[in-house]
Amino acid sequence: MIIMVIIFLVLLFWENEVNDEVVTSTLEHLHVDYPQNDVPVPARYCNHMIIQRVIREPDHTCKKEHVFIHERPRKINGICTSPKKVACQNLSAIFCFQSETKFKMTVCQLTEGTRYPACRYHDFTTEGFVLVTCDDLRPDTFLGYVK
Repeated sequence: MIIMVIIFLVLLFWENEVNDEVVTSTLEHLHVDYPQNDVPVPARYCNHMIIQRVIREPDHTCKKEHVFIHERPRKINGICTSPKKVACQNLSAIFCFQSETKFKMTVCQLTEGTRYPACRYHDFTTEGFVLVTCDDLRPDTFLGYVK
C-alpha cells in the first residue's frame, strides 16, 4: 500500500513537471469556465478546477484566491472595447477595462495547504463587474472584480 502511494505521488509530481512547459497562462485558460464544469461533488469545485488547470503561484505555492468566470469567452473579450476605461490601481501607466455587465463567478479561497498540489479551497459564487488589462483588444490579465 505504501509503495502504491509513493508511486502515485511520484507520477503526480512528474506529470506536473512535464506539463509545466505546456500549460498555457492565458486569461481564458486560467479564469474562464464556460459552461461551468460539472464537478461530481459541487462543494469540491475549486479543488477540482485548481488541479485540472494547474493553477498555482510561480514558486509552486498555493494561490490564496482564484476566480473562475462563468461567461462566454466572446463576451469576456468584449470587455476590451468597453467605454469603462479606468486607471489601474498599482499600475500607473496601464489602463484597466471594466465589464459593462456583471458576470457570474466562483471565488476560490485557500483554506489549507501551502505547496501545490496540496491546496484546499472553499468556494462561493458571486456576480460582479470584471476588471482586466487588454493587449490588442483581447483580455490579457484578470485583475479582479467589483460587486
